[in-house]
Amino acid sequence: MLLSSLRPSRRALTPATVAVGLILGLTAAGGISGSVPAQADTGASTAARSGAAVTTSVAQPLSDITQDALDALADGRAALRAAAEAKATADASALPLEVESTFIDTRELRGYVEQLTELEVTPTLLVPDITDDTSSATQRVRDAAAALTGAVEKAEAKKAAEEAARKAAEEAARKAAEEKAAADAAAAAAAEAAAERAASSRGVASAAPTGAPTTSAADAKAAARQMLGSYGWSDDQFSCLDSLWTRESGWNYQAYNASSGATGIPQSLPGSKMASAGSDWQTNATTQIKWGLGYIAGRYGSPCAAWGHSQSTGWY
Repeated sequence: MLLSSLRPSRRALTPATVAVGLILGLTAAGGISGSVPAQADTGASTAARSGAAVTTSVAQPLSDITQDALDALADGRAALRAAAEAKATADASALPLEVESTFIDTRELRGYVEQLTELEVTPTLLVPDITDDTSSATQRVRDAAAALTGAVEKAEAKKAAEEAARKAAEEAARKAAEEKAAADAAAAAAAEAAAERAASSRGVASAAPTGAPTTSAADAKAAARQMLGSYGWSDDQFSCLDSLWTRESGWNYQAYNASSGATGIPQSLPGSKMASAGSDWQTNATTQIKWGLGYIAGRYGSPCAAWGHSQSTGWY
């Protein structure tokens, strides 16, 4: 009969049971001296046969016990390595983890592994218990390492999702800014084109004086004041116009801004735009004024509105 059939588990192999087998085996091997009744001889023979059977049956389970211990030792060492790797990964991630600590308690398992490492000097009867304890401790360490690894993976996934959301928001903001800039540029171009058309059409119909070109600042101011009515503006708009163009050019028809290229009394940019009001735009202050008043009418509606914009922004 095998040892496994004599016990429900490895822990059932108690010292008392094995001791009985050993005594019976020794009795059968050495015999009993002296005069013994026939019945005693029969009993001794039976006991000897039983002891021999138990001794024989122990041989195979002992090899199984040894193999189980070696398997538990290998599993325990693997669990210790997995725990060390999981902790190192968690510490290196520097991410907020949903765990109290990255510490994995492996002290108990290390103790059992050390005992199984010295299997040659461990009493055979103690090995099954140590093997079972090692397997239980191994599973606890495995579970702790798996939980820590799972926490790291969860934190990494959260970080990746947040990074993707941030990049998407930045890209959306960039596209919105580009679209707004394009729309603003288109609106500015349309307004400038309208101002140029207004300057061209109203300049032809203005009640500007004819004759010799106007060149002096005083003559230019007088011509501008005279033209206000043709745009539907009252004389009180002239003070705003005077302030605006005094700041821009000092009413000098030859004024030129070297840094920007703005030209003439109204500081047209570029100066060639004023050709829509007359081919003599480079030498005639009145022609420049025609264009400038048309630009103001189309862009701002009145000299005072243009002056207000210039005061707040520094340009008009």
